[in-house]
Amino acid sequence: MAPSRAVPMSALRCLNKDAMRPLRSRLICRPTTSKVHAAASPYAYNFPRTIRRYASTAQEVATNSRSLVTRLKNLFLGTAIGASLILGYFYVTDTRAGVHQWVVVPSIRWFYDDAEDAHEAGTKALKALYEFGLYPRERGSEDRNDDLTVEVFGHTLRNPVGISAGIDKHAEIPTALLALGPSVVEVGGATPYPQDGNPKPRVFRLPSQRALINRYGLNSEGADSMAMRLRQRVREYAYAMGFGMDEAAEQRILDGEAGVPPGSLVDGKLMAVQVAKNKFTPDDDIEAIKNDYVYCVDALARYADIIVVNVSSPNTPGLRDLQRTEPLRNILTAVVEATKRINRKTSPAVMVKVSPDEDSEEQVAGIVDAVWASGVDGVIVGNTTKRRHDLIPEGYTLPNKEAAALLEQGGYSGPQLFERTVSLVKRYRRLLDDGLDAKSAKPSEVPNSATSTEPKQNKAPSGQTSTAPTSGASTADKIEATVQRDRANLKPATSEAEVESKSQPLLRLPARNSPSSPATHSASDSPALSSSSHLDQLSSSDRDTPSSATPSSSFQSSPTPSPSPSSSLSTNPPQSAPSSPSTVKPKVIFCTGGITNGKQLLEVQQAGAQLGMIYTHLVYGGVGVISRMKAEMREEISRQKKT
Repeated sequence: MAPSRAVPMSALRCLNKDAMRPLRSRLICRPTTSKVHAAASPYAYNFPRTIRRYASTAQEVATNSRSLVTRLKNLFLGTAIGASLILGYFYVTDTRAGVHQWVVVPSIRWFYDDAEDAHEAGTKALKALYEFGLYPRERGSEDRNDDLTVEVFGHTLRNPVGISAGIDKHAEIPTALLALGPSVVEVGGATPYPQDGNPKPRVFRLPSQRALINRYGLNSEGADSMAMRLRQRVREYAYAMGFGMDEAAEQRILDGEAGVPPGSLVDGKLMAVQVAKNKFTPDDDIEAIKNDYVYCVDALARYADIIVVNVSSPNTPGLRDLQRTEPLRNILTAVVEATKRINRKTSPAVMVKVSPDEDSEEQVAGIVDAVWASGVDGVIVGNTTKRRHDLIPEGYTLPNKEAAALLEQGGYSGPQLFERTVSLVKRYRRLLDDGLDAKSAKPSEVPNSATSTEPKQNKAPSGQTSTAPTSGASTADKIEATVQRDRANLKPATSEAEVESKSQPLLRLPARNSPSSPATHSASDSPALSSSSHLDQLSSSDRDTPSSATPSSSFQSSPTPSPSPSSSLSTNPPQSAPSSPSTVKPKVIFCTGGITNGKQLLEVQQAGAQLGMIYTHLVYGGVGVISRMKAEMREEISRQKKT
C-alpha cells in the first residue's frame, strides 16, 4: 500500500474554513515562497508581524490617574497600619493602659479555672514578652520628681511600693516586675533542696472579696537553681554594660562598679530574696534548721540587696514555731553572720518576715527582742492568715463555690487584712523604737574595753592641788572645776618658768600666748587648753566621747581659744547623748497585707512602715496597679496640702 502523501497547507486553506477560523484569527498560514524552506520542510508557517495599536492621549491620562490614586491609597493604608502598630505597641506596653485590667486579667481567669494555672500562664507570658521587648512597663517620669522617695538601708528608693514574694517564686521575671514601677521586688522563697510543696489544687479564688487562699507549701526549685538563674542575669547585664560576661565581670557588677545595686541592677530599686527551710528538716533540730537558712544565704546573698528570712508561712508545718524568741534569735544570728562572709564589697540587709497571727504582746515583744539581739536590719510585718473570722462583711452571702473555698486550709490574703496589719505595724514600730532607745542608752551604762565601771579620779602631780569634780555635778560644773584646778596649779609667769616649760616636749606654747606676740594667729594653731581638753580630763563614765589626754595638756590656759565644735561645750553644756548613730540604727519595717490603694499606702507610712508591699491586689488588678496606686498617693498628698 502506498504511503499517504501529506497535504500541503495551501490545500488546507480551502478545507473546513469554519474550523480554521479560530486559528486564523491568531495565525495566518501562507504557502512558503522560500525554496530553502520548502526543501527543508513541505510545510512552513509564516508568522506575521505583531501589529501594535496605541491608545489615544485621553485614555493614557485616565490610566495614569487611576495608577496615581492607587498608589496614594496604598501609601495611606501602609502609613495607617504602621502608625497603628507603633501606637498599639506603646499603648499595650504601658502599665496605665486599661486593657491590662479590663481585658487581660478577666481573659486569663476565663481561660484558666485553676488559680495556680492562671498564675503560671501569666508568668510565662510576661517572661516571653520580656524576651521580645514587648513587656508592659511604667512610662512617664512621675518618679523622677522625687515626691515619693524613701530612705531604706542607705538607698534612696523612688517610691514606697513593693511586690511581695509569691508572684515570682523562682526568680524568673525579676527585671520584668521591676519595670512595672515598684521600688522593691521580693522573689522566692527558696529552700536548700527542691521540693514540690503541697498537693494540687492548692490555690483558691474568692473574686467577690478580691481575695485568695493558698497552701503552696513553699514549692521551690532549690537555692542552687535560683542562684544559677540570678548569676546568668548579672552576667548578661555585665555584658550589656561592656564589662564582659566572665566571672571577673560578674564580680565587678556585684562590687558596685556599674553604679547600681547588685541585686536589682536598677538605680533607686532593690531586689529581695526570700529564704526558708525544707519541709523535711526536723522541727526540733535547731542546728539543722540554721544550716538550711545558711545554705540558702551562701548561695543567694551575692545576688540580693535584701535577704528575707521566712519563719511565718502558714503552710509549712512547724515553721511558725520558729518565731519563739530563742530559736528565732539563733536563726537570725546565723543568717546575719553568713551575709557578712559573702564575696562582695557590701553585705545585703537582713529582714525577718513575721506572721499576723502571732500578735499577742508576749509574742511581738519576743520577736522584737530577737531582732535586736541578732542584729537584723528590719521586719516585714504581715503574711497570709489562718484565721477566718471577721473576713466577710456581716450580712453578705458568698456564692457556693467561694463559700466552699473559704473552708479550704491555707493562708488567706485580701483587703480585709488591712486594718489588722496597720495596727500590728504600729505595735512593732513602738516596740522597735523602745528597743532603739534602750540600745542607745546601754553603751553609757555598760562598760567597754575603754571604759571602766569605776569612775577614775584625776591625780595631780606632787606639789599640785587637786580640785576633782564631784560625781553628782553636771558636765559644765565638772569642766569649770578642772579649769579652777589648772588655774590654781599654774606656775608664776617668770623667765625661769618659761624656759622650763619650753624644755617639756609634750607642751607646745602657741605664739599668741606670749605677751610680745601679735593677737593674730593662723588656723593651724590650737589652744593649749580648751573646753575639750577639760572634758577629756573627766572620768571616762562622765565623758560623752572618749579621748586620750595627757596630764601636761592642762598646764597652760589660752586666753582666747579658737572657735571649734568642741569649744562650744563651755557655753552650751551637752545633754547625755546616745551612742554613735553609725552603730545603732532604727529598724526598717515593710508592711504587707490588704493594701489596695494609694491612700492606704500613706496610712502604712504614717503607722511607721517605710514600704508597703502587694500581692493579691496585683493578681486581681493586673500589671497597672502600681502605677495607679502611686497616682492615688500623689492625689491624696495634693488634697491634704490644700486642706
